[in-house]
Amino acid sequence: MNNSKFSLLKLSTSMLHNLDELGFKTMTQVQEESLPHILNNCDVLAQAKTGSGKTAAFGIGLLTKLDVKKFRVQSLVLCPTRELADQVAKELRRLAREIHNVKILTLCGGVAFGPQYGSLMHGAHIVVGTPGRVLKHLDKQSLSLKDLDTLVLDEADRMLDMGFIDEIKRVINYAPKSRQTLLFSATYPDEIMRLSSAIQKKAINIHTVLTEQANKITEYFYETDKDKKLSTLIKIISRHRPDNILVFSNTKAQTEDIAAGLCAAGIDALALHGDMEQSQRTDILVRFANKSCAVLVATDVAARGLDIKELDMVVNFDIAHDEIIYTHRIGRTGRAGKEGLACTIFTNQQAYKLEDYRNNMRKFEDASLLTEIKDFKLLPPNITLVLEGGKKDKMRPGDIMGALTGDAGIEGKYIGKIDINDWQSYIAINRLMIKKAHSHMIDGKVKGKSFSAWILKRDK
Repeated sequence: MNNSKFSLLKLSTSMLHNLDELGFKTMTQVQEESLPHILNNCDVLAQAKTGSGKTAAFGIGLLTKLDVKKFRVQSLVLCPTRELADQVAKELRRLAREIHNVKILTLCGGVAFGPQYGSLMHGAHIVVGTPGRVLKHLDKQSLSLKDLDTLVLDEADRMLDMGFIDEIKRVINYAPKSRQTLLFSATYPDEIMRLSSAIQKKAINIHTVLTEQANKITEYFYETDKDKKLSTLIKIISRHRPDNILVFSNTKAQTEDIAAGLCAAGIDALALHGDMEQSQRTDILVRFANKSCAVLVATDVAARGLDIKELDMVVNFDIAHDEIIYTHRIGRTGRAGKEGLACTIFTNQQAYKLEDYRNNMRKFEDASLLTEIKDFKLLPPNITLVLEGGKKDKMRPGDIMGALTGDAGIEGKYIGKIDINDWQSYIAINRLMIKKAHSHMIDGKVKGKSFSAWILKRDK
């Protein structure tokens, strides 16, 4: 186990205090190996799996270098998806809690260009975004990188897989040559090594994947007929009875069909794919993260960047295209020392594809041996209440908690995760208390003001 403390690094007293408050007691492997080099302004090429603490590694580095008085973009973090960009920006804001007046902007596609343009006109210190939208702002000169000190490519292998290489190169052409470049990747294909050689200078190579402790995951493989895959999925869920499940499908259209089939069987499920509007994606991700949705059915691209700390089970409804993708999928369960469960469904015709997966640790079973449990239902413990007030209204989680536990008289144990966006707040309420909470929010006030409130349902 790693026991290196952050106090061994040259960090400010306020940063060390904030890290301690956030529960960062000791460094993870990737933090211990990369942070000294990052703080020394070296280029770093780091291979680390999701959940290894890499965001804090580069986040602490760029925040330590930040000159708040210089109101220019000093750091740019490129991510493959909107979801990952949002998650990275959220983590950077947590790490920057004790640095006054830090402005962190996200620039991603799927949302209106105008408001982003307006925010950039007011200046920013750190930009987190997807390559396409960042490039659009650079081309339109609403974003300047002339003062850039640090460029970060997060999950670079996925960005290359998604075809962003040309956009990445064009973005880099706008950046100063005298910069620090940090490249984080879960894998080291040849394309990553070529990219590193092209954009980094004497990069320090950090490789922690083999030394990181593996997630504790029990892996099942179920063979079935092609027309019985959905019924097999339902039997798997009813057998293992997890609280929350991430189901992977290889196609966008199939995610909707699987989610609909599960709902018809009494298992609460939502689909997530790339054709959805950003507002839809936000609603779905919030509900899954705050336990207002039991099953999320997603494609690999749509699920990229999901940060669900306690995920009971992952199901491969479709076989992953290769073992690297399979490992990445199932690595979302069994985190933080907890035991996870991963199940893969394959048809009789696909059995030959699984030969390379067979070993003494993995359990292969015939799906026909699964017992059908009648009247099985799976409903999430919470329901999400949406309040039409957010950061722009100076809304804080404590304000909402105070209104619900005070005037509404709802015990704190019935209130779950609270997510506050610019204009809306999402509150997870135990389903036993949702009507009472909704009624109070309609008739009552938060911070002395009245806000519209509604229950987030499937048709929203």
